[in-house]
Amino acid sequence: MIEIFAYAIGVMYTPGPVNLLGLNTGLNGHAKASTGYYFGVGSAMLLLFLSFGWLGSRLIGSDVLIIISILGCGYIATLAVKIFRASVTLGEDRTNERPLRYRQGLVLQLLNPKGVVATLPIATIQFPGAGIHGAGILVWSLALTVLAIGAPGSYAVVGHLLGKRIENPLFFTWFNRVMAALLFYVAGSIGYEFVYMPLLD
Repeated sequence: MIEIFAYAIGVMYTPGPVNLLGLNTGLNGHAKASTGYYFGVGSAMLLLFLSFGWLGSRLIGSDVLIIISILGCGYIATLAVKIFRASVTLGEDRTNERPLRYRQGLVLQLLNPKGVVATLPIATIQFPGAGIHGAGILVWSLALTVLAIGAPGSYAVVGHLLGKRIENPLFFTWFNRVMAALLFYVAGSIGYEFVYMPLLD
C-alpha cells in the first residue's frame, strides 16, 4: 500500500499546470487567499478517484480523453494569458489579479489529462491489487485527496516564502511571463501527447 502513496506523491508533486499556478499564486502574495483553489484541485481528484474506483477505466475511453485534453489545453492557455498580462506592484497583493478560487482549481484539474492519467492507474490497478474495494475506495480516495490539496498548496507556500525576500517588482513581472510561457508549453505538450499523437494512430 506504500506504493499507492509513493506513486501519488511522485505524480501530484511534480511541476504541472496546477502546481505552477500554485507557485505563481504564492509569489504574487495570494497563497492564503487562494485556499479555495487548492480544495478545488482536491475535489476534482476525489471525483476522479471515486469515479474510476467504482466505475472502472471504461468510464474514460481514448475519444473522451482527447476531448478532455483539447478543453484542458484551451483552459491552461487562457490562464497563461491572464498571468502574462498581470501588472505588478509591491505590497501584500503584488498583482492586480484576484486570488485563484475553488471553481478554477476544480475545472483546471478535471480538464487536466495528467490528472486523469494520474488517478486511473491508482483506482483501476493499485486499488484492486491491494484489495481496496467498496467503502475502502472512499477512505483511500479521501486520504489521496489530502495529498492532492497539499500539492499546489506546498508550491504556493514556497512561492510565498521566496516572494517575501524579493523587493524588485521587475522580478515578478518577468516571473509571471516565465510562468505564462511554461503554461503555454504545458498546454502544447498536452496537446501533442494526448491529442495529436492519438489522432495519428
